[in-house]
Amino acid sequence: MPELPEVETVRRGLAPSMEGQRIVRAQVNRPDLRWPFPPRMAERLTGARVLRLGRRSKYILADLDSGETLIIHLGMSGRMLVSGDPLGQFHHVHPAPEKHDHVVFDMENGARITFNDARRFGAMDLTPTDQVAQHPLLASLGPEPLGNAFDEEYLADRLQGRAMPIKSALLDQKIVAGLGNIYVCEVLYRAGISPLLKAGQIAPARVATMVPIIRAVLAEAIKAGGSSLRDHRQTDGELGYFQHSFQAYDREGQPCLTPGCKGKISRITQTGRSTFYCKLCQR
Repeated sequence: MPELPEVETVRRGLAPSMEGQRIVRAQVNRPDLRWPFPPRMAERLTGARVLRLGRRSKYILADLDSGETLIIHLGMSGRMLVSGDPLGQFHHVHPAPEKHDHVVFDMENGARITFNDARRFGAMDLTPTDQVAQHPLLASLGPEPLGNAFDEEYLADRLQGRAMPIKSALLDQKIVAGLGNIYVCEVLYRAGISPLLKAGQIAPARVATMVPIIRAVLAEAIKAGGSSLRDHRQTDGELGYFQHSFQAYDREGQPCLTPGCKGKISRITQTGRSTFYCKLCQR
């Protein structure tokens, strides 16, 4: 599933073609994805101007001049592809419709935004903009890891007394929003912290070291366009390439990259997800 860097990459790719532009035609080709689409979605979107494209955790938020916000979740395989952009940033014209093109936005500048989702785990919803923070998908989320509300003191406080493994704690969206399996593995590797340690038993000084590492890993991944392992594509159809910079994730059996360490990367399963780490230097 796309994590924060992939979703932020998509948001940035959509912004030049959507922000400030009116949706001249919205086409909804099925009644639902993961959940039913909101009533009259195509009608409510057609004619609306996109004032701003934001992101909250793994959700893209399109604020409209109609007073509503379109919430977009990419799910496992969702892609937002741009074609026909008059700014010349995207080299291809509108492609022929494909089987899994479920929602299509034609913008007044000539751009077409196509939401393609083969597995149909994505979702879209419309909610009043002034109530978006209370939406069920967003209301319980923790702070953004790249925002000011996420700092060393906050993280140490939220981890205090918790018996769950630190890997699970960092994946808990109520503690910090947007982190997923790939980037938590990378963060813990760089911090030298075992994913098996109980979150509440990690000394505050070690917890503090994770905050700048989290920010650095996410910033690097965003700059690289995210990680493309199976489905993720940028809005021009190109792959992200942060997967070529993995130091732990998906490197089972390969040498540890920590200078002086002679260990190898191991893979274990935690709460149904693969964890990659070095048993020697992550303690």
